[in-house]
Amino acid sequence: MARQERAIRTRKAIVEAAGAVFDEHGYAAATIAMVLERAEVTKGALYFHFPSKESLAQAVLDEQLSLGDVPPHPCRLQEIVDMTFVFGHRLRSNSLLKGSVRLTLDQCAPPGVDHTGPFRQWSDRVVEMLQGAQEQGELLPTVQLRDTADLLVGAFAGVQLMSRALHGREDLGHRISVLWAHLLPSIAVPGLLSGLDSRPDRGARVLASAQSGELVGAEA
Repeated sequence: MARQERAIRTRKAIVEAAGAVFDEHGYAAATIAMVLERAEVTKGALYFHFPSKESLAQAVLDEQLSLGDVPPHPCRLQEIVDMTFVFGHRLRSNSLLKGSVRLTLDQCAPPGVDHTGPFRQWSDRVVEMLQGAQEQGELLPTVQLRDTADLLVGAFAGVQLMSRALHGREDLGHRISVLWAHLLPSIAVPGLLSGLDSRPDRGARVLASAQSGELVGAEA
């Protein structure tokens, strides 16, 4: 059991170190030696978990979806809003997430690394959540779930990329808030709009509330 726990910790350290290296250098310039130095593990330990740089990059990509998890909310549309803000908030400081996002957008990644996966996975998750919102009567009848999900995922990718290029993601919360200000009136029923919270600091408040075990309401 102790050996298994140690292996889990070692793998986690390697993946987190790899995320930081891929974020700082991109896929092509990143090396196994950089990851070894950052993770402070032996070459044997790394290759026990990851036989190649490609497999290491894939592991970093595979962590992305879980880093968007948010507490459930009675309003499913608010939960989708929360997911974008929490992801954006974590993206400012979580090296693993930053590395995963850079790999997603890195066209230099070889064919063996599926950098398209996160786009498809995020779109599928949003479709599922929109389906729940639709069933609860939160969406306008004209909303096309897949088209809306793809638009949100694509727009969010562009917004965070622009924020990173211009301001090191310091203004990402504001940019996400602006995105929702334009998107929500086109998908949410009018009676729901005033109760939805899409203020720039929403991500920080949701995470703080989750840590305290409380639900931060849409009106908070």
